[in-house]
Amino acid sequence: MRNPSGASAALLLLLALLKLPERSVSALNGTCVWYGECGTDPATQKHYNCKYGGPPKPLPKAGYELIDELCPSFHYGNLELCCDVQQLHTLKDNMQLPLQFLSRCPSCFHNFMTFYCELTCSPAQSFFLNATKFKPYVQNQTSITEVEYYIGSSFANAMYNACKDVQSPSSNDKALGLLCGKDVKECNATNWIQYMCSTSNAQTPFNIIPIFSEHPIGRMIPMNNETRGCNETLDDGSPPCSCQDCSLVCGPKPVPPPLPVPWTIFGLDAMAVIMWISYLIFLAVFGGAIISMWYCRKMHIASEYAPITDTSANHSVNISHDLDNISCCEQLGAKSEALLRDLFTWWGSFCVRNPAPVIVLTIIAVGICSSGLLFMKITTDPVEIWSAPTSQARKEKSYFDTHFGPFFRTEQLIITAPNSSWTTYTPYPSGSDVPFGPPLGKDILHQVLDLQDAIQDLVAYYNNDTVTLQDLCLAPLAPYNNNCTILSVLNYFQNSHAVLDHSIGDDFFVYADYHSHFLYCTRAPTSLNDTTMLHDPCLGTFGGPVFPWLVLGGYNGDDYNNATALVITFPLNNYHNDTEKLNKALAWEKVFIDFLKNYNESNLTIAFSAERSIEDEINRESNSDINTIVISYAIMFLYISISLGHIKSCWTFMVDSKISLGVAGIVIVLSSVACSLGIFSYAGIPLTLIVIEVIPFLVLAVGVDNIFIIVQTFRRDQRLPNESLDQQIGRVLGDVAPSIFLSSFSETVAFFLGSLSSMPAVRTFSIFAGMAVFIDFILQITCFVSLFGLDVQRQESNRMDIVCCVKQEKVTSHSEELLFRGFKNVYAPFLLTDWVRPTVISVFVGLLSFSIAVLNKVEIGLNQSYSMPDDSYVLHYFESMAEYLHAGPPVYFVIEEGHNYTSLEGQNTVCGGVGCNNDSLVQQIYTAALMDNYTRIGFPSSSWIDDYFDWVKPQSSCCRLYNTSETFCNASVLNSSCVHCRPLTKEGKQRPYGEDFMTFLPMFLSDNPSPKCGKGGHAAYGSAVNLLDNNTAVGATYFMTFHTVLKTSADYIAAAENAHSLAANITESMGTSLKGYRVFPYSVFYVFYEQYFTIVKDTIFNICMSLGAVFIVTTILLGCEIWSAAIVCITISMIITNMFGVMWLWNISLNAVSLVNLVMCCGISVEFCSHIVRAFSVSMKKTRVQRAEEALANMGSSVFSGITLTKFGGIVILAFSKSQIFQIFYFRMYLAIVLLGAAHGLVFLPVLLSYIGPPMNKGKVFALHNHYKGTERERLLK
Repeated sequence: MRNPSGASAALLLLLALLKLPERSVSALNGTCVWYGECGTDPATQKHYNCKYGGPPKPLPKAGYELIDELCPSFHYGNLELCCDVQQLHTLKDNMQLPLQFLSRCPSCFHNFMTFYCELTCSPAQSFFLNATKFKPYVQNQTSITEVEYYIGSSFANAMYNACKDVQSPSSNDKALGLLCGKDVKECNATNWIQYMCSTSNAQTPFNIIPIFSEHPIGRMIPMNNETRGCNETLDDGSPPCSCQDCSLVCGPKPVPPPLPVPWTIFGLDAMAVIMWISYLIFLAVFGGAIISMWYCRKMHIASEYAPITDTSANHSVNISHDLDNISCCEQLGAKSEALLRDLFTWWGSFCVRNPAPVIVLTIIAVGICSSGLLFMKITTDPVEIWSAPTSQARKEKSYFDTHFGPFFRTEQLIITAPNSSWTTYTPYPSGSDVPFGPPLGKDILHQVLDLQDAIQDLVAYYNNDTVTLQDLCLAPLAPYNNNCTILSVLNYFQNSHAVLDHSIGDDFFVYADYHSHFLYCTRAPTSLNDTTMLHDPCLGTFGGPVFPWLVLGGYNGDDYNNATALVITFPLNNYHNDTEKLNKALAWEKVFIDFLKNYNESNLTIAFSAERSIEDEINRESNSDINTIVISYAIMFLYISISLGHIKSCWTFMVDSKISLGVAGIVIVLSSVACSLGIFSYAGIPLTLIVIEVIPFLVLAVGVDNIFIIVQTFRRDQRLPNESLDQQIGRVLGDVAPSIFLSSFSETVAFFLGSLSSMPAVRTFSIFAGMAVFIDFILQITCFVSLFGLDVQRQESNRMDIVCCVKQEKVTSHSEELLFRGFKNVYAPFLLTDWVRPTVISVFVGLLSFSIAVLNKVEIGLNQSYSMPDDSYVLHYFESMAEYLHAGPPVYFVIEEGHNYTSLEGQNTVCGGVGCNNDSLVQQIYTAALMDNYTRIGFPSSSWIDDYFDWVKPQSSCCRLYNTSETFCNASVLNSSCVHCRPLTKEGKQRPYGEDFMTFLPMFLSDNPSPKCGKGGHAAYGSAVNLLDNNTAVGATYFMTFHTVLKTSADYIAAAENAHSLAANITESMGTSLKGYRVFPYSVFYVFYEQYFTIVKDTIFNICMSLGAVFIVTTILLGCEIWSAAIVCITISMIITNMFGVMWLWNISLNAVSLVNLVMCCGISVEFCSHIVRAFSVSMKKTRVQRAEEALANMGSSVFSGITLTKFGGIVILAFSKSQIFQIFYFRMYLAIVLLGAAHGLVFLPVLLSYIGPPMNKGKVFALHNHYKGTERERLLK
């Protein structure tokens, strides 16, 4: 751009003169203000310039190269200037810091250098420079100690506008944050130039007073040279600045896509409206049908129990003479029923007749299987539990760990000072008061530093070896600098009490102290020399920057001085593959935790966590809940032992009791669990806590239900004439075992199919659960039947339970169980009355409608605080983290091995500086950071390649070689044999490519930052770049940034999803997918939250697989009764759908734990449903209502006592657990499973069967009629 000129002829003449070569300007009486250097400032040792009022002097040829490098616009004719060679050297030295940060934008640096070149060397200095203060030197020489610099306002604004967007890749911040002396958002053209001209910046040797004006002031004409906008090219062909460094290049700031519009109808939630309307329509249709049928029945004077539409009414037991009307399916069903009945009848009789061999063989088999527990491995590693080895996140984690090392272990403290008050800092000599938060008082900082030092001095012991922080910590500059990385605000003060107390002042004023140093370092954390009078470094003692958003918390915006919390982080090296070192780290972390638990300082409140904390607390939680679990199971065991018997009188209590049989049944259930664990332990499959906590509950529900069915069915049976005990038990088993086999086999197949899930927690649970249920069934129809036969013999011989050697006098009495009588005579008839049945259907369909309406509102994720005990110190840390932290976890965008960085095309797809693509990797991350509320990317990424390009520039003092050996010469080395790596030619100033790129890259990655060169890449990028083939090629690399602070599971999931989406876009724009490599994001939490990307699909898959298995098995085992199987699956589907409604009401989120419970719910629901449905299918009553009543009476009491009452007592105890995960995912979900299962199985299902149950299977009726022909049972069936 070109700045407007003034209106006066004099000003026009001046502008014309300024555009002439210096030789012409000199001819028109341009004079100098200074020439040469004389004298130094005693405090800073900076050089003063010598007063000189004569014409410009020719520049010696020794300065030609310097003038070409610094001020090429002056290279005309004989080069008459107002500066000598030494001044040019001083100018170059002073420009090193700005060069490293501003030269990535050519037009910005061009304007910046114009500003200083005109000031230092312009042959027309006297037009815009006025010396106001002097100091005598020697031999008639005078030093200038202050000047006025008249600057055109348009030039100042143009220079600022060209530089305001320039990034500092290594600090994820704007470059002006380092060069303005203020926060970037407070920086403008005026205060930026004022700061650069002030001696307070530690670079300017004497005061330069800038005066801004567009018009002449007296004889002074403001310097208003031509400037270039950041979107313009330079005369030397340098391109415009990159989009990242110039918003004009990339257009307006991107805006995130709008949030999804809520699906509404009439302003209300659409799902709720649809389900309400659907429910009302259902009520209208169903109600109309009921009223119509009631009217028809009334007209025909039908009985209350007449069928609505039951085509089987004419096919009762009188069909024995008619086999022609029986369909193939019915015949198949009758044959399968008969086959199963005969098989189990024979088997039951065999087990009762031969109890000893059956029991002995069972014990041997159980012993062999359970012996696998000796090889049992329990997995507590969260990665193994929640992430599959073949998952994308695990592969990416493995790739990152292999190429860059495992993510470090984190020990973190969040410190507040609740008893301290705010303080106010008044800058000298002027400026607004600056408030400082309570933890930033000097006394508090000293206390925190004492704490930090004490942690550094902690000593642990492992195998008689001492372990200290120094042995474990991350030291990025080792072996040159062995200081540990400590991310702490105290590192701004070099972790030193003396530096913290450092101040400059007199008896009246404090010119600079820790306040001013803190304010500077939060703006320029990479600075090695602050610009206050203190001149203390900001860079951490470990050689890297300490970003304020990582060490301060509880502030608003970028006002770091308002922080209400301090954050201290100790990163430790991670040793996944070195057990010895890992154990040492664990030992030190334990000492660290114990120290902080016992630390007592009234002025400080400390929330803390170590890498091992979560796993420690989960283990402690498991141990603390052992008592709760033991009590829970003890109550269930006690109930089973007592309620299994039928006590006829107090006198016969010990005879009628079945405590020993109940205990045996419990042992069988536990043995099945032990066998399952042992078998898979033989196979080397590790257990998880979910398996240990959930499977006993599941198998106990299934096993106890089956035990109650066997025992109670036998108790209600009457022995037929001439029938022996083994025959009776065999006959009873033939009646009930097919039902038990149906439910157990359905559950087994469903669970084994669940092992196809990609989620490790679900897969492991499914295989263990499937095996346990199957073994439990085998043990029940073998060992338990034999034990039951022995117990019946004991009871019939009037021997006492437990002490079976003691006989009691026989008392003859027979009575039905109270629960059975209640179901048979009261509950079943009441439930199936005409007015109750429609009410039940309406209520349950209403519940289903509600659950469907909220199905999509169940939250996804797992609040990490749920895994902690109520009294855990980690909960305080989680709360403090959510309240105070301002930066989330680091995220690395990894480019896999294969990218060509040596070509310009390959560089342009990655870098973010001049000439780089607008859709490059760095630029896309920068764009994402502008939409941080949407993308969860908090900052632009650090970019090793952009910093490398700045480092290697020949204008910089960073990249130098010894001209004798061509080895690297650090910028801090003062040696005349050190020369620039690349020549100061047009080609030399371009980015290196080809062999040049690889020649200097290893030097950059080994260079430590220094005051002369802050761009050294060792500390920041030493682990970010893999060098291959003896440093001749670049392998995998990463670009690091940070997520925004993440508080909820939804935040973590969104962050991971958006990062993967961004990486996919980058991969596509780079065109790398076709070349066999890609870009992927990695953060330490991705492996835990990847499951939520597909949790909905996994849930649907697992539930559908379970339902499909139940449907197929039920269809087959019921003899092709498809409709019966469909009714079972419909009821189970309703239970699971209602579970989602409960989850929404009770704030239970969908995750791997709740998905395991839902899979288990499907299995337990089979127990609630299949027995009733099978009893209905084999019932020989005439109508559906009568068949439903008989099924409910016969099976309902067993299901109620076997599952509902057994589980209810045990579940209630879980409410008293200290563990939130037990309270939420076990107490709440288990209670809901049992109550919903009982409600649907014992209330809804019989009513549904009474309406739409399958018609009577004539083949089964015929088979049963023949089976019981000539017995008392035949009369009962009629």
